[in-house]
Amino acid sequence: MIKRVFIILTVILGSLINLYAQVGGVNTYGFLNLTITPRSAALGSKVVALDEPDQGVALFNPANLSSQLHNQLSLSYVSYYADIKYAFVTYSRHLDGIGTFGIGLQHVGYGDFIEADVAGQITGSFTGYDMAFHLSYSRSIDSLFTIGVNLKPIYSHLEQYTSYGIAADFGVAYHSRDGLSAAGIVARNIGTMLKPYTPDTWESLPFELLVGVSQKLKHAPFRLVGTFQQIQTTSLFYQREDKSNSLFDDGQSSKPTLINRVGNEIVSHLILGVEFVPLKNFYIRGGYNFQRRNEMKIEERASTVGFSWGLGVKINKFFINYSRATYHLAGGSNHFSISTDLDDFFRKKNL
Repeated sequence: MIKRVFIILTVILGSLINLYAQVGGVNTYGFLNLTITPRSAALGSKVVALDEPDQGVALFNPANLSSQLHNQLSLSYVSYYADIKYAFVTYSRHLDGIGTFGIGLQHVGYGDFIEADVAGQITGSFTGYDMAFHLSYSRSIDSLFTIGVNLKPIYSHLEQYTSYGIAADFGVAYHSRDGLSAAGIVARNIGTMLKPYTPDTWESLPFELLVGVSQKLKHAPFRLVGTFQQIQTTSLFYQREDKSNSLFDDGQSSKPTLINRVGNEIVSHLILGVEFVPLKNFYIRGGYNFQRRNEMKIEERASTVGFSWGLGVKINKFFINYSRATYHLAGGSNHFSISTDLDDFFRKKNL
């Protein structure tokens, strides 16, 4: 059964790689790839495998929607750039013998814009926002592997233009028997526009293929997380005009060698994160995104561009998380979330 699932998934993903080879600036509904939860943001932006249950990881890989998330509610809020704000609310429930279900709503508000005519005369203002519903389902196929799917109806409103679309995520997750290791693979945002913003302006969705691993150390309070993003393309690395700015350049050759090019491409796909748990229910996190740093840093002052950090703590019945990710010297994004197991409110009453 497991072998059959992986063969089918490999065939599907292989065909999708040929269809969706480009990334960045060529797709619509780009908000689908925004980092939502503080934990993922702190660990570098994208996490598709984790050795413990987390609703935020399940948003990127629905196969991580486990029975341990039964009756959990989570709310996330992000303060982004230029008055952009986005939020997410999700709830999950497990049904014995059927699987685990999740429902969520993602909303991105772009703030107010000045409206002007062709002569530059201000005529008023307008707003824009994007929304996506998340309908998730996962099911264990044995004690080690879980498969999941996430269906996402999309609505977008920008000034007087509206658009509808549909997308889906398909994932597989592996969890070791000792509970220390996890791995996952997910194909995200497979879908199409159902109604374009204007007639005959059909655009593709931001498809992405990710693979990730997580390893908790057996005798130390650390968790290591690694993710390979955009693996459907081999042209992710952005080469600056100044060749000395490349990640692997030795500064002595104007033309990168094959080793440099391959090395640059590999690290551009790689996102690394580490989590330190000094006390029970208290987390300190950090991450590094190679691609973000290479594309967004200013050579004269690279600062902490590409780095991220965060904290998590459980207070009474609530898990509270905060993180900050630095995209540019102009600033970073602040992520907040609060989640709870609703069963905690009822167990006490039943005692």
